[in-house]
Parts: sequence; C-alpha cells; structure tokens
Amino acid sequence: MNKIIGLTRNFSNTTSLNAIKTVTVVGGGLMGSGIAQVAAQAGLNVNLIDLKPELLENAQKSIQNNLQRVARKLHKDSPAQIEAFVKDASQRIKVSTNLEDGVQADLVVEAIVEKLDVKQELFNKLDQLCPEHTILASNTSSISINEIGAGIKRKSKFGGLHFFNPVPVMRLLEVIKSEQISEETYQAMMEWGKSVGKTCITCKDTPGFVVNRLLGPYSAEAMRMYERGDASAQDIDIAMKLGAGYPMGPLELADFTGLDTKKAILAVMLDKTGDPVFREIQLLNRLVSEGKLGRKSGQGIYEY
Repeated sequence: MNKIIGLTRNFSNTTSLNAIKTVTVVGGGLMGSGIAQVAAQAGLNVNLIDLKPELLENAQKSIQNNLQRVARKLHKDSPAQIEAFVKDASQRIKVSTNLEDGVQADLVVEAIVEKLDVKQELFNKLDQLCPEHTILASNTSSISINEIGAGIKRKSKFGGLHFFNPVPVMRLLEVIKSEQISEETYQAMMEWGKSVGKTCITCKDTPGFVVNRLLGPYSAEAMRMYERGDASAQDIDIAMKLGAGYPMGPLELADFTGLDTKKAILAVMLDKTGDPVFREIQLLNRLVSEGKLGRKSGQGIYEY
C-alpha cells in the first residue's frame, strides 16, 4: 500500500514527486515536529521553523528520541546501522526562528495554531516569499482550506495535508483538494504522502474532512455522557475499546489530541454545519479555561 510509486507523466512548470527534495514545516509543536521527522526519515532535507526557540529545542529532543526508537526497530541487531540512521535523519533537519530561512523549498507544510487569521497571514507571506514552483499545504484539522488560501495567488499549488498525531505512528494522511488545485499539484501531494510512508485518502474541502466529521459527534457525545454522570470516564473508554474494538477510548483520545484542539474543532464544525451535535460542552470549556488540556499539560479528563 505504501510502496513509492513515481508519477507516470512529466509536468511542465510543476513540482513533481521527484522534484520534492526540500520540505519546510512551519510550526515546531507535536504535529510539526512529527511531519519533519517522517520527511527526514524518507531522505528529504527539512527546514523546521518556529518563532519560539524553546519549541524548536523540544522538537529536536523529541525527534531524536523518536528516531532512536524507529532505528532500533529497523536495525535491532546492528548498532552501527542504528547510529547511521539516526545521524542521517537528524542532520537533514535544520531549525530556525526565521521564516525566510525556509522559503527556498519545494513543499511548505503549515502546522501552526488553529486560527484562520493567523494561518491566512502566514500563507500570504509564503506566497510572496517562496519560489513560483513551491507547493503550499496546510495541516489544519478542521478549518476550510479554501478560506485559508483565499488571499494567495498560487491557488493551483495549494491544498491540505492533514496528518494525525502522533505523525510517525499514524499511517493516515488526508489530502484535501482546494477548489482551484491543479491535478498536477494534487498528484504530487498524493505521491509525496506515499513517499513518507502514509496511506493517502482524498477529500474535498468539506467541514472536518473525513475523520473529524465522523469523530466529532462520537467524541462530543462521550464527553456529554461523562458530564451527565451516566458513566465514569474509565467505563466509557473501556466500553468502546472492548465493545467496539477501538484501540483507544473517546475520552483518552480527547486528552491525547488536546482538549483545546478538540474545543476548536467542535467550534469550527458548529459554525460550518450548524449541526447541534457540535454545540459547546460546558465540561470541555471549563477544563480548557483551567489549563487542563490533556496529556500535554499533565491533566485533562485524566491525570498524567
């Protein structure tokens, strides 16, 4: 399924799979660092950009640890190969707090905060700074791709690449087609996704794409069950793991994803669909306001 398949046609004035040699990831958080890691593992040169030096420092440590785990699985009987794998992938990633250090790339993937205006500002800058051939993509989990790229000129070279957390482990990549994306750009994005080890699916620019459109109501109803006291958090999660065969319960997953992210996704879905299933959840609002965001803060629905 994940075998690298080259493009069968040559496209003029486009970025094909073979031309994507350098990737810039903007955003040094969990998603951004994960995307940078899988790209480097695939043999690409990567620029990882974030305004906060501490995020980049944490990202480098996380990537190094993850590469060690990957290398041990691949080359468990060869310490020399483990060392070479980690060294090669690590050296492919350059970090910077300056956006301009990442504009000379064949593909730029944005993985910053889920706020439309902030994303639009970033892509408007990238549109001006990047070479004409550069493909621009957003890792947004719920915001409209068309709205994010509304102000850019290279609309034919813009789409969505929605990875899932943790990126090095989760095999799925949603490739989102913007209204004006060219077939050449779409094919290049699909083939690039396969080249970094992902199984790619395609979705038009619909609210929540595939996964979050389906996962949102499920997660929200689980949270409301817990809020009403219908069942404990543990029992809700056990029920779905043992009764439905899910690897992780809905409340565990919400903590893993981040309750602030979950709240943002539900807000966008409510705004775009008007479906009351996405309405606000008081428990979620309270936890986020108290800084209890899940695993990343040490406490959410559960304590860690």
